[in-house]
Amino acid sequence: MRSPSTFHHVTLSVTDLPRSVDWYERVLGMSKVADREGATWTRALMRSDGGLVISLTVHEGTPGDRFDERRVGLDHLSIACADRVEVEAWERHLDELGVQHGDLVDAGYGHVLTSRDPDGIPIEFFAPVAQ
Repeated sequence: MRSPSTFHHVTLSVTDLPRSVDWYERVLGMSKVADREGATWTRALMRSDGGLVISLTVHEGTPGDRFDERRVGLDHLSIACADRVEVEAWERHLDELGVQHGDLVDAGYGHVLTSRDPDGIPIEFFAPVAQ
């Protein structure tokens, strides 16, 4: 068996599903493609034009706390960008929407800009350094 080369989707637990759906649509340009419901959870499947799927789920009894990347589990999501110009375009887009973000950092390995979704989950826009 070979090792996986891509992820099919990522599922994030959120505290307010309509608020999160709105943010992922408005900020990342994703579209809600399906709703699902189980006995103790409700989920919205979000898809980007490029095929990335992020599933947003609110669970019965989800505490109203904020995301903390220091806990075991998810640290952040990284959106692939072709180059620094694309990361700069995301920075302008976030500014136009009034969405807070950190500074665009030119690290030795790439160009990085980070924002947070409504629950505090870090969303990173990343482009590798051209070689």
